Amino acid sequence: MQSVIKKMGIFDLFRQIESNADGRLRGKLSWIVAGLGNPGMQYEWTRHNAGFLAVEKLADQCGVKLGQMKFQSSCAEMMLENVRCLVMKPTTYMNRSGDAIAAAADFYHIPPEQVLVLYDDISLEPGKLRIRRKGSAGGHNGIKSIIAQLGTETFPRIRLGVGAKPDPRYDLADWVLSKFSEEDREKLCPALEQAAEAVKQIVAGDMDGAMNRFSH
Repeated sequence: MQSVIKKMGIFDLFRQIESNADGRLRGKLSWIVAGLGNPGMQYEWTRHNAGFLAVEKLADQCGVKLGQMKFQSSCAEMMLENVRCLVMKPTTYMNRSGDAIAAAADFYHIPPEQVLVLYDDISLEPGKLRIRRKGSAGGHNGIKSIIAQLGTETFPRIRLGVGAKPDPRYDLADWVLSKFSEEDREKLCPALEQAAEAVKQIVAGDMDGAMNRFSH
């Protein structure tokens, strides 16, 4: 412990302890940030889990683990740009994502306009992002579930490109549940960083800035 103090400096250590003690608890929880995907090792780095990957990147940047189990999700509270947020990965499987998100939104009295959802989009190339304030499900079963449970399409979302099927005859479920190729994974990684930055900008109240900066 003494070596740690010498390396960091005593005041740096005090600041870190203070941050760990209450850094995630200041103010009213006012945003839910949900990444969509399927739980289980077999689904890691599959296209349908792009939303999970994005919120995991966000948590890594904040030095927080999404390890608390509640609202049928793996989640954690954290401060993003001085805004207290619940960041979550529903463990309901994709088709019932709305069950977990609606439960959390109801508990914290969060309006749909402050429920930010990150998910995969086959209409965008890997590495591309698209940010929208609202919209239809566009055939995405996770978004269909959220719309059904929240009762509205008016919630912001960040769509992460995972690439289209290589052939029209390719089964869509097989495609989104397949793992990224090495090339596509390399394209996706910078987009995960950008998505995490976009989340911070959006919850801080600058949706237009995030859309101009990151949608491409």
